[in-house]
Amino acid sequence: MGLKLFFSRSFLLNRHFLWLLFIVNLLGTIYGYIWYDDQLYWTAVHKPDWMIPFVPDSPTSSLFFTASLLYLLYPMQKPSKAALGARVIIEALAVVCSVKYGIWAVAMIVWGAAQGDVLNWQHYMLMASHLAMAVEVLLYLRFMKAGTGALAIGLAWLLLNDTMDYTQDIYPWLPEELEDDLVSVRTFTYALSVASFIAPLILLRFRKHE
Repeated sequence: MGLKLFFSRSFLLNRHFLWLLFIVNLLGTIYGYIWYDDQLYWTAVHKPDWMIPFVPDSPTSSLFFTASLLYLLYPMQKPSKAALGARVIIEALAVVCSVKYGIWAVAMIVWGAAQGDVLNWQHYMLMASHLAMAVEVLLYLRFMKAGTGALAIGLAWLLLNDTMDYTQDIYPWLPEELEDDLVSVRTFTYALSVASFIAPLILLRFRKHE
């Protein structure tokens, strides 16, 4: 069977593997919020409190996916419309946000390095973990309930977040080498939000209802 085993339903939905994935993502989420500690503090001091949720993009993305794993670990029996609606929205946010910020973080690190930023082990760790964010949600999309409408809500959240970031100056702190490229970074960020909506839409066409 080879590599196909690692993409199979039996492997991806194995409870031991799901628990491992849950723990890894939960720890990564906690680390991510700690990583944003300085920017969260700066925002709390200089901006209205209601802007704080727009700051920690990557850890909030992984938080959505971590919550989505609980739906696979503990399938809901005869859920109410409200409970099902909550699941669909959380899963959609997990998908579009993880794809977007997983790729965005890697792109910013590589872009900064191309302009002279010196990379260390943390940069490589961040690139590996963020790329994994994007890959894992796309692998698990076929087991989720989120559809086109929910993904559209996810896109709306991304575009709102982008607008807040680049009109209120609460975007994730960039390498110094990219500060003079802010217009290009902003354009790339908006485009990536749209791409992060389109990519799962394409995959949904091939999703098997299992």
